Amino acid sequence: MRFFYTLGICLYYAVIYCISPFHSKAKLWINGRKKLFPALKSACQDKKIVWVHCASLGEYEQGRPLIDKIKREHPELSVLCTFFSPSGYEIKKNDTLLDLVFYFPVDTIHNSKKFIDIVRPQAAIFIKYEYWYNYMNQLHQNNIPFYYVSAIYRKDQPFFRWYGRWFRHQLTKCTYIYLQNQASKELLNAIGIDNCEVIGDTRFDRVYQTSLEPISLDFVTHFKANKKAIICGSTWPEDEQILCDAISLFKQKFKWIIAPHLIDKEHIDEIKSKFSSYKTICYSEIQAQNLAEYDICIIDTIGLLRKLYYFGEYAFIGGAFKTGLHNIIEASVFGIPVFFGPHYKKFNEANELVSLETAFPIENAEQFVQKIDDLELNQEKYFLIRQKTKKYIANNLGAVNKIKLVLSS
Repeated sequence: MRFFYTLGICLYYAVIYCISPFHSKAKLWINGRKKLFPALKSACQDKKIVWVHCASLGEYEQGRPLIDKIKREHPELSVLCTFFSPSGYEIKKNDTLLDLVFYFPVDTIHNSKKFIDIVRPQAAIFIKYEYWYNYMNQLHQNNIPFYYVSAIYRKDQPFFRWYGRWFRHQLTKCTYIYLQNQASKELLNAIGIDNCEVIGDTRFDRVYQTSLEPISLDFVTHFKANKKAIICGSTWPEDEQILCDAISLFKQKFKWIIAPHLIDKEHIDEIKSKFSSYKTICYSEIQAQNLAEYDICIIDTIGLLRKLYYFGEYAFIGGAFKTGLHNIIEASVFGIPVFFGPHYKKFNEANELVSLETAFPIENAEQFVQKIDDLELNQEKYFLIRQKTKKYIANNLGAVNKIKLVLSS
């Protein structure tokens, strides 16, 4: 089975390589891995390392509280953070918190052996769901403890299917698994894996920590001009079409801030064209403008979204109409009602907030408009949602303090 798994990885790499001349993200993915091992060998020399692997930026934010904990409790250790995706690496490659930042070498048997021989980590930590079986095997063979943090499992994953014997065996090699919910623990226990514990999601610690930092974005105050705002974060074209349809239906005029997931010129131009019937301005254009005159502000830069939610009365989180729901906790930490598309079931926090009736899945613009109109007419219910959401966040803090790492000697 390992042969077929590795063959699949190699085919994936070949596809990315072939499209890289025509796709900017694929090009970064390929170029970032060139001459990776010589640079890694030079950087890791004479260091004791804890290796933290994240798929992308979202997983990094999930792992950040644990990285802080490691740096605080083990100042003698260096943290190596690897990223699978350019959207994580390119943003965090100069992060001063991290000692070493690299792309994740493709998961072949050769690469995994070479990587472990060079890094010799004291421990390895995979955030949420990064299952790279050749690396897991090498860590196990070298008696290096490795952990999954904020992991979550569903019964449709290979581990729990009739053909999943090999995948289940790989999972038994893990030192310990820190889980988000009880349902995940029951699934693991059912296949004989007991080295696991429910601690919750470390993202709550991260978003709460950042929510306490001073937030000052003067342009938002000028843009809102005493009106209410809907903050639309990490949107994709499918989400933006829903938003476009919704704006014309709202009885009450809101200000709209749209922070798309992709900020390349082509996508920004597409958004501007879609909302051409309204006064629209990009963040990069706000200098010397009377922002109060505009209906929509498009955020064509990175790093502002988590602060923007502070200024919103409502939030719409993208991804759940197609690609997968983005981070809703960043908005919920400020207590505001959250909306998203119908494909959210894989996300524990979304399920829990929907059950609390403080977050709302929608299938079309009409549902979106109707729900917000209802809340605008019932302010008592609106403020009850804010209270329940903040209580939910508070009740989920502290996951990172429950994590115990054993380091190899």
